[in-house]
Amino acid sequence: MSQREKMNPQAPENVLDRQLALSRVGGDKQLLREIAVLFIQECPRAFAQIQEAIACGDAAKLENAAHALKGSVANFGARNAVEAAFRLEQMGRANEIKDAEEMLGKLESALSAVCAELASL
Repeated sequence: MSQREKMNPQAPENVLDRQLALSRVGGDKQLLREIAVLFIQECPRAFAQIQEAIACGDAAKLENAAHALKGSVANFGARNAVEAAFRLEQMGRANEIKDAEEMLGKLESALSAVCAELASL
């Protein structure tokens, strides 16, 4: 186990799948870096939309915002972030957002790990 893995208990393969991300851009590492920079810049706004939807109790907005973020983060094969966004999307769709705060915390943690990994590309 590398020092980095010891410091980050979340397994790197669950943070993002570099091979999948690279394949999505036709193997173009520079393009992947550019997309990663755009995602890192956009991520706080997208997360804030989800937070606001939960705070306002707006299930439709939660569903839409979580769906959009899920699609963006899926490009990087970030399973934990995709899963958390998907769960929030489902909560919004079912209009059951009373327990969304816990999943929001999981999403925030997963996105933080994804952004850190993307910054290292």
